[in-house]
Amino acid sequence: MRNVELAEDYLRRAKLRLKALDVLFEGEGWPDVVRESQEILELALKGLLRWCGVDPPRVHDVSGVLLAEKDRLPADLIGEAEALAAASRHLRRDRELAFYGAEDLTPTGFYSRADAEAARAAARRTVEAVYPHVTGGDG
Repeated sequence: MRNVELAEDYLRRAKLRLKALDVLFEGEGWPDVVRESQEILELALKGLLRWCGVDPPRVHDVSGVLLAEKDRLPADLIGEAEALAAASRHLRRDRELAFYGAEDLTPTGFYSRADAEAARAAARRTVEAVYPHVTGGDG
């Protein structure tokens, strides 16, 4: 089933969250930038999958589904599927750690500006690649 309205909603929310991501970055909240970047990327990829008629699983990393359904993607995104999947896998690994930390790890002391820059860039690239397809526009 293809729920275009829900897919569009995911992408609009992902794009709006990019602005929140910039606020977190300016405040040097590196772990929060990483966590929010993962959520943005997840929303964008799930929106893309819904737009393609694929019901995404209720997991945080949809890379396996994205690659399995690669032929259903818009033609110009098929070549980007591997990179999108890799970004999803990478950020998924940091999802809980960036938010909660661990007994031997404090997120603020662990994540750096470089980590935040890489995560934010992955989120931004994903939204910019997917948004026009799902919403029919660039704005």
